[in-house]
Amino acid sequence: MTGQNDNAGDVAKTLRYRWVVWGVMALAYMVVFFHRLAAGVVRDDLISAFGLSSTAFGHLASTYSYAYLIMQIPVGLLADSLGARLTVTVGMVVAGLGSLIFGYAPNAFLLFAGRFAVGIGVSTVFVCILKILSRWFRENEFATMSGLTNSFGNLGGYLAQTPLALMVAAITWRHTFGAIGILSFFLAFSCYLFIRNRPESMGLPPVEAPKDQEEVSSGNLLAGVLEILRYPLMWPGLFFIPLFMGASLAMTGAWGVPFLMDVYNMAARRASGIVSAAVIGAIIGGLALGRISDRMGRRKPPMVVAGIVYVLCWGIMVLLTAHQVSSVILGVLFFCLGFSSMAFVIALAITKEINHPEKTGVAISIQNMTTFIGIALFPPIMGAVIDFSAALPVWVAYRRAFIICLVAAVIGLGLALCMKETRCRNIYGDLRRQKK
Repeated sequence: MTGQNDNAGDVAKTLRYRWVVWGVMALAYMVVFFHRLAAGVVRDDLISAFGLSSTAFGHLASTYSYAYLIMQIPVGLLADSLGARLTVTVGMVVAGLGSLIFGYAPNAFLLFAGRFAVGIGVSTVFVCILKILSRWFRENEFATMSGLTNSFGNLGGYLAQTPLALMVAAITWRHTFGAIGILSFFLAFSCYLFIRNRPESMGLPPVEAPKDQEEVSSGNLLAGVLEILRYPLMWPGLFFIPLFMGASLAMTGAWGVPFLMDVYNMAARRASGIVSAAVIGAIIGGLALGRISDRMGRRKPPMVVAGIVYVLCWGIMVLLTAHQVSSVILGVLFFCLGFSSMAFVIALAITKEINHPEKTGVAISIQNMTTFIGIALFPPIMGAVIDFSAALPVWVAYRRAFIICLVAAVIGLGLALCMKETRCRNIYGDLRRQKK
């Protein structure tokens, strides 16, 4: 009886301490989103201080994404070998150094170098936090926690708007980014102090009984990358997520506000308020869709329903370009667009559940890599379509650009239908045994 009580007490400790681990990681993830959106707020300050052209500023903003993109597979390998704790700790130190270099750069070269270092550093967080979730939370909690994590990340994006502008006005942009660098060092220390790669590292029992993985041992890490790339079940997700997220983030991060200003003659503040409804939708949608999936014990039904809503939103967006509509209707449409785009949270859960548990980091990093390619490609492609249609009425130009997003959404929905239903558990071992 005493042994049973001790075991129950240890399990309770695991269930309590996992929130400490996740909480520290979630704070680090807020910094990721903060840096992703922060450059736009200080655009005029940077142009004034360094004499940057608009093109040069665009390249500066993209430097973050380039660094993030090239680091995805290395980060996955590090998360699976060194562990999430050490990987994210070092990453936050690098991000802190990059923020300090960016904030106090005496010339444009160091400004770019600082931005690149920030991208390198924060690129460690997302893959590591999903790795942590796979160890500290049950399989039927993974989508819920992924959605909750995404919601916290978007809160960081909110802090990079008005709060950042107020801080810049109070202490200048240089000291602001210096303070963010110091905060990153504090978070790095917290990550090392509180994060553990798995409950067993603290002498605690796992949240679920370990499964027999002898038949599917992880093998060499680099060979694992090739194995995952050759894995047929991975391919629908590798294209589904960038198609959904690329179109959605192109709208919220690049073309939403200009569309409302050019087609509906809105002021910038009013337009940004409507577009922010998509961000609110994403915050709520990520948590809601993940929770629904975990409660149902199914992955595909909520993902496909959200995908249908997403396609309808883009179809309506295409039609509305030729009509004047109220701000309320536009706000609801943007909210639904952001909400339904979070179907990607469920797709991430499927990626985790169709791969070997020891290769979660590599699998997610490869998935994240294709996602960032989509995020990087959609804004310039839409911009090129709008420029090509410059001789036509402005609403026609935007309609043509939105048709690209509609086509991407339809293709993405088709890919969602092709993804494997996992019923909220890792099925890699089952699939391997079925082949034998």
